Amino acid sequence: MTVDLVYAYAVLRRTPEAGAAVGPLRGVAGEPVHLVGPANAPSHLAFAVGRVPAADYDEAPLEAHLADLDWLEATVRSHHAVVAALVASGAAVLPLRLATVYPDEDSARRALDTRRGYFLSLLDRLTGHVELGVKIYATPDIIPPEPGTQTAPDPATGLGAGRAYLSIRRRRQRRNEEAWRTVAQAAVRVTETAGALSVDRVAHTPERGSLAGSAPGTNVGNDAYLVRADRVDAFRTGLLAAAQGVPGLRVEVTGPWAPYSFALQPQPHEEPAA
Repeated sequence: MTVDLVYAYAVLRRTPEAGAAVGPLRGVAGEPVHLVGPANAPSHLAFAVGRVPAADYDEAPLEAHLADLDWLEATVRSHHAVVAALVASGAAVLPLRLATVYPDEDSARRALDTRRGYFLSLLDRLTGHVELGVKIYATPDIIPPEPGTQTAPDPATGLGAGRAYLSIRRRRQRRNEEAWRTVAQAAVRVTETAGALSVDRVAHTPERGSLAGSAPGTNVGNDAYLVRADRVDAFRTGLLAAAQGVPGLRVEVTGPWAPYSFALQPQPHEEPAA
């Protein structure tokens, strides 16, 4: 099998720590990972890359693989493992999209040359920061029917069985609506607290169906926050405190992660004109 494509995992500054970190790494195809620098001007900028088989990563086979959930999961894990190891080395890392491939190393070097200023500005912004995920779940208490009263007349009001049942249903609906309203207001407060404790936010689509897994409740918030590395504990503590004591509200804070949500910015030519 011909191994003739270059798979790029991340952009980073070429430091002794980064060089040492890539030494033992193996990538998505089990290949050794190494650093590739720009083609022209000397620079500390580098891609972390590996050489992968065109039979798997050329356009047509890759499109087919991406529809294979088992293949996709394994590839995502391997990709993330490389990025996580680079982050653990202490390097400022700009993670790249899954399956960012170049025909050869010269093409990768030219890409570094072309976008050098852009990559450096993003690295400057992300240095010293990590990504934290925040999921907010609404699990308000829903008032069940009151046993034995749905069809009996209400002696206090003189309502017949049917009207008494409708009255009870209306009261229960009002209570349920109030419970949801309380949770929704608390979720807004949690989001505002997260915004005050972070540098930036990316709002992802709340998870539904199989994506939501087995977590109880309805996912009403699924956001990523860019947080200073030395403020991670304060961020986590602040959010959990904001959610504390609110019946039916559950908050999950995950990470810290490499800042994937903040690295995938539009390319310069795609940005709107000022």
